[in-house]
Amino acid sequence: MTRSQVRLRLALAWWRQLGYTLAPLLLLNVLFGAGQQTGVMTMPLFIAGLASMFVSLPLFGAYKRALVATEKALDTEAEPAAWLELARCRRLAFLGAGLPAWVAAVAVLGGLEAIPLMLLALSSVVLLCLYRIPRQLG
Repeated sequence: MTRSQVRLRLALAWWRQLGYTLAPLLLLNVLFGAGQQTGVMTMPLFIAGLASMFVSLPLFGAYKRALVATEKALDTEAEPAAWLELARCRRLAFLGAGLPAWVAAVAVLGGLEAIPLMLLALSSVVLLCLYRIPRQLG
């Protein structure tokens, strides 16, 4: 597989993960969002969503190390293994980046209002943007 094909697959995986991250929030908001009263769990759920962003810190460090290793392995026989390791680290990091939006999806059932829901969803999108493959790599 060529480098451009690998980059294309990784780019498509990023877009797919963006959909997987935001779909539960959108679906639950459409189904259960209208007419919800604010409950006692809204603030704890919002704080849990914010705290879930910290799960990404060690995952981002591992992704960064894999990114540097992949850059060093370009045009060597270790390049395919480096791309595979980068994809593995990135898949784990995607799960951590999606947590705020997934907590927001649960918070819809608790009656969390639109602005905090959007903030949690936006934080997941920003975290996912950290895991795009840079142009310099390839």
